[in-house]
Amino acid sequence: MTGTRGSRKAAVAALRLAMTDSREEEYQLRKSFAREGIRSAAVDYGGEYIGAVKKIIERAIVAARRENMIGQSHHEEGAVAGATHEAMMQIMAKAVGLNIGGKVGLARYDDHISVAIFFGIGLLHLDEVAVGMGHRAALEEATKE
Repeated sequence: MTGTRGSRKAAVAALRLAMTDSREEEYQLRKSFAREGIRSAAVDYGGEYIGAVKKIIERAIVAARRENMIGQSHHEEGAVAGATHEAMMQIMAKAVGLNIGGKVGLARYDDHISVAIFFGIGLLHLDEVAVGMGHRAALEEATKE
């Protein structure tokens, strides 16, 4: 599966992961995705939006490495960073100056990497919800022996 079908498969997986309510649900979903050939990871985050962008990008790269979604090549790390940054920029208008909390879902299917964020945005008891999605293509790094 290549092209838009592969990118769609990765995007749907990332968004479903970002919307999980518990670690157990996340774990079960990740196992299901693995059976379909989708590598995935998720990261929880809460804090002020402006300071969050850099931290979330860093955490997304670390999670993607930890779960063997990517190797340590610059192009794979850059793909995760770029997709995460794109997702964060999509919620910026709602979130600047406010607190965010929620989950980042990452998924890779073949050379398609998608990052989805699902955050609550709040000030006192006035809450908003936002979703952002980013996608990049990254060829698999050949293993060196």
